[in-house]
Amino acid sequence: MSSPTPVLASRPALVVAVLSLTGMTVSIMQTLVVPLLPHLPGILHAAPDDATWVLTMTLMFGAVCTPIAGRLGDMVGKKRMLLISISAMVVGSVLCALATGLPLMLVGRAFQGAAIGSIALGISLMRDVLPRERLGSSVALMSATLGIGGAIGLPLASIVAEHLSWHYLFIGSAVLGAIAIVGVVGYVPESPVRSGGSFDVRGALTLSALLVAVLFAFTKTRAWGWGDARVLGCFAAAVVLALVFVRTERRRAHPLVDMRVTARPTVKYTNLASILVGFAMYSSNLVITQLIQAPVDTGYGFGKSMVVAGLCAAPMGLLMMAVSPFAARLITHHGPRFTFMAGIAVIAFGFTLGVFLLQEVWEAVIVTMFVGTGIALSYAAAPTLIMRAAPPSQTAAANSVNTLSRSIGTSLASAVHGAILATAFVAGGTSYGPFDPFQLCFALAVGACLVALVLAWRIPPTPAATTAAGDAGTLDGSGTPVADDELDSQRVSHPARRVLVVHRPRSRRTASRRPAGHRPRK
Repeated sequence: MSSPTPVLASRPALVVAVLSLTGMTVSIMQTLVVPLLPHLPGILHAAPDDATWVLTMTLMFGAVCTPIAGRLGDMVGKKRMLLISISAMVVGSVLCALATGLPLMLVGRAFQGAAIGSIALGISLMRDVLPRERLGSSVALMSATLGIGGAIGLPLASIVAEHLSWHYLFIGSAVLGAIAIVGVVGYVPESPVRSGGSFDVRGALTLSALLVAVLFAFTKTRAWGWGDARVLGCFAAAVVLALVFVRTERRRAHPLVDMRVTARPTVKYTNLASILVGFAMYSSNLVITQLIQAPVDTGYGFGKSMVVAGLCAAPMGLLMMAVSPFAARLITHHGPRFTFMAGIAVIAFGFTLGVFLLQEVWEAVIVTMFVGTGIALSYAAAPTLIMRAAPPSQTAAANSVNTLSRSIGTSLASAVHGAILATAFVAGGTSYGPFDPFQLCFALAVGACLVALVLAWRIPPTPAATTAAGDAGTLDGSGTPVADDELDSQRVSHPARRVLVVHRPRSRRTASRRPAGHRPRK
């Protein structure tokens, strides 16, 4: 495939603003219903277990559509797929605003879930159309919008739901989506990078069945229990489908997910760690808001209103926005691997405070601020790690798999914490050994972060030339980004050969300074 001529945005600041708005719109959409969770059964006239599907449906369809949108973005255009994804969210928001019962609400939330892959598409667009010097800070901000939008969306949703009709939440989501569409159409150029090939329909169906089996099992653990034969059957089916998917993708010329790229140590360990980081992020959004609203007579709840619970999340979002430029500088000077691990460590520290130091509401805010700082760092570093390991023509698909990894983590957090918190709202409280339900959730998040740190440590260190460049690729002798697959063909077993490849300009300058009478050896 011939390399296309790069198309740089004429107004890069505006491109970053539009794409970041798009990311925050999608993130806000995801968290709209979190403050409503205790009230959904009454709002939709549905059983409590059925009402939880309002949240699960978005996660499930987002997980299914994200890798598909990424692959199609690489094939037919990232901007085109971004517009399709946001349009689906607008349609879904309108359907949810019109809903008076559970069925239409679930259909609308499914359409909204199709937009979750927009953040991965936006990051890949940035790589293709932004100047190199702006790429690091822009990717950091775009990555952080997943957390920023959630933290900002929680208080806004709480205020609207308490003082106005909940229907306005989805009207606002539709309006934001429409603004994002106008901005993308008017100010974001299309990427010239294409992967070509055909769409892997069989792979898409197999992966969709696999994700549905996994997420359905997670969802039903609360009602059926982890040891139920139906839950175990779903997990067993998921394992079989995963084996079939991997075997099929390895044999296809144009796979939905390139297993050679996914199996690279950088991509593999980043995605595995991202599952656990996604688990931790959702722990903050879900658990802390529920803790603040829990009745005082439980012995651990604060008994505050839905609005107060939402406002306590706002500092987290503002801090994430402030930390994003620092995350970009940290990546430039110390590399994405270091930044990724530092972010995970800060998240673990924040949740450790949550286990032992949550006696007042302000302490809960401190916990969210530490967690938000860590999420901003780790979410900024993860796509940089992925893009440095993936070929330019596969960045959307590779970033989509990373987004999918985080979605699996959030789904797991929803299932695990949902089952624990179901026992939390009773007079006198509930205990799990030395922990109350909320402390147990925080302790699980700490454990997830520790495992994520071990996985992140397995990521190969970034070469110094790559870190200094501050972009998404290793540099060849002329200063041009080179993906890992191209670099592999230049490497040999001796490390000196690799140094020559990366620092070729220095060798040429040295040669130019040789004395005029110097003759090379024969």
